[in-house]
Amino acid sequence: MPIPETMKVGVVIERRESDNQWIDHTWQVVSLIPGAAEVDQTNEIGRGQGWVQFHAATLPLELFRKETEGYKYNLSLDQPSVFVVLRDDDDGDDDDGDDDDDGSSEVIPFLATVCPYEAQDYMDSSEETVQSVPMPDTVASWLAEFVETNHVDEPFKKRKRKAFDPRKEGFDRPPPRVSKKWDRFNYE
Repeated sequence: MPIPETMKVGVVIERRESDNQWIDHTWQVVSLIPGAAEVDQTNEIGRGQGWVQFHAATLPLELFRKETEGYKYNLSLDQPSVFVVLRDDDDGDDDDGDDDDDGSSEVIPFLATVCPYEAQDYMDSSEETVQSVPMPDTVASWLAEFVETNHVDEPFKKRKRKAFDPRKEGFDRPPPRVSKKWDRFNYE
């Protein structure tokens, strides 16, 4: 029986008040909900002194056979992680203009991945924010089974340096003749 290559995960983000004079609050991905149902809007799921947690989105966590090296590396770490890519919410859905805790978020979960190399690519772009959360046991066992089934070790092949032969490059031939129409620019 083939292993499914996609799992839905709910992304839980937390809005926490900040003591910084320049920012009112910060956003942090705090957990994932494996197998979460789709949400059509951000839903508040918890509240405390100075913080609010939201189920912000349900994203597909996709696995690809060509990326098993990254998955294998992630699973070998002391704490395997799921990486969540966040983008700024440029849509401005908050109609009343203030930033109250009504569920409208200023960041949008865009992607969830278990490949650290893919996460690094998003960190290099500097347009998105990448945060990691501990990998839930359900996701870890699913990923380990996928890697065990699909990973193929590829031996390292070092390229051999070829000796340079100028005759093969055409350096022993005279340069091509310039056409007559360009002869009028001859400044000799």
